Amino acid sequence: MYTELIAIVLGISLILYTILGGADFGAGIIELFIGDRSIKTINKAIAPVWEANHMWLIIAIVIMFNGFPKAYSTLSTALHIPIMLVLLGIIMRGAAFTFRHYDAYKDGSHKVYSIIFRFSSIFTVLFLGITLGALFGGTIPPDIGDSFTAYYIHPWFNLFCLSVGIFLTILSTYIAAIFLLGEVETEEGYNILAVFTRRLFIASLLSGIGIFLISYFKELNFHSRFLNHPLSIVMGIAATVAVPFIFRMIKQKSTWRLRLLAGAQILFIISGWLVIQWPDLIIFSDDTSLSIYNTAAPLATMKVLLYALLFGICTIFPALFYLFKVFKSEKNVLSK
Repeated sequence: MYTELIAIVLGISLILYTILGGADFGAGIIELFIGDRSIKTINKAIAPVWEANHMWLIIAIVIMFNGFPKAYSTLSTALHIPIMLVLLGIIMRGAAFTFRHYDAYKDGSHKVYSIIFRFSSIFTVLFLGITLGALFGGTIPPDIGDSFTAYYIHPWFNLFCLSVGIFLTILSTYIAAIFLLGEVETEEGYNILAVFTRRLFIASLLSGIGIFLISYFKELNFHSRFLNHPLSIVMGIAATVAVPFIFRMIKQKSTWRLRLLAGAQILFIISGWLVIQWPDLIIFSDDTSLSIYNTAAPLATMKVLLYALLFGICTIFPALFYLFKVFKSEKNVLSK
């Protein structure tokens, strides 16, 4: 019971990081395309809460390290290069955003900070997706072997992992666009973002289809596992059914209903991926795997970890609610 509950919390953490952290990363990507006129809105939208979004990733790492140490060691060894690049991107992005937003002196350096912030947003979420692609795609060999490239490069430097990275990048930008629609007050700004949001959905749909096609032609088993799992199909249908309602809410400017429905849509998409992985954490290239059962820590450790997570849940969510209530009481304007 302890193992399953901890694994469920791990999955929830990944879903929340995809939605909230994805919106955070996506805001930087939107700024890259829309330009300086979006800076004021994005700064006011994410400045109070951007650090809190990474909490979900930290929770997932803590769960893996303490609850499933063998899977953690395998993951951090075989995929240490893309993980290191993700951490580097988070640091660069966070530093650039902080200096740009809180620096008292407004000079030419702010343009440099903006460039770093925008491109590191793409860089970070792309390699996050590449890392996830290696976990879902079954590209990691079960043993280190004698070849450096076979174990440390090929598992993530391939077309399938790249397609997952592109999909997550577009999906994060789509999430950010949905959330930012509620932050603009000018009609022009809303219309620009609304058109951009519709195009992002089409791009995410095409990139998602690309993942299945690459899995099929590269003879990976991701597409077959997804299509043969009833619950993943239900999740995919639910995410698709939400599309016309989302488009109608964009037209009606129903901000909070739009955000909730878009969040549910992302929940369906990510959950559809997670259910086909259960109970595995890492699927190897020879179809063996590391599951939550054969990598779980001793029972005493799992008990303490679960109690700590339950205590954290009771304190984190009220604190986050208060944080959003305090800093989201004023609307922000998309500068012309």
